[in-house]
Amino acid sequence: MLHRLVQLYQDTDRLIAAIPPSIGLLALRLALAIPFWRSGLTKWDGWFSLSSGARYLFEQEFKLHIFGQAFAYPAPLLAAFLAGIGELVLPVLLVLGLGTRLAGLGILLMTLVIQLTIPDGLVNFHLPWAAMALGLMAFGAGRLSLDALLTRAWVRPVPARQG
Repeated sequence: MLHRLVQLYQDTDRLIAAIPPSIGLLALRLALAIPFWRSGLTKWDGWFSLSSGARYLFEQEFKLHIFGQAFAYPAPLLAAFLAGIGELVLPVLLVLGLGTRLAGLGILLMTLVIQLTIPDGLVNFHLPWAAMALGLMAFGAGRLSLDALLTRAWVRPVPARQG
């Protein structure tokens, strides 16, 4: 009986391991892109026009919590503008799988700033976002990406020398 359970476990493990990594990496890219994209949409009232809500939050509400102190954002409108741009551009890059490792780094850095701004979000939001960004930085976008397509197009096999 124990042998059958072990065999069933091993068979199931092999079946799961046969899932192509690129599917998991695509899911990871989408899962990380969606919350940032949705947040980015709230920051704009048109092309390069910050919403009044974004202006208010960055000027009045958001503070950087460092060493037990709360500090106002330096250049709050610039911070809001950069956050809004990052929250729209980086998710698009992730979904396309273009510059994935750099986009993951950008999301990770944004997540660190968000953590300093909203310290209570660590377990439910910031830690999973950071883990997803680190995973994409470590493993890249996978085969279902523009990164892979461009790499295949640019890297040509070197013909064997005939001697």
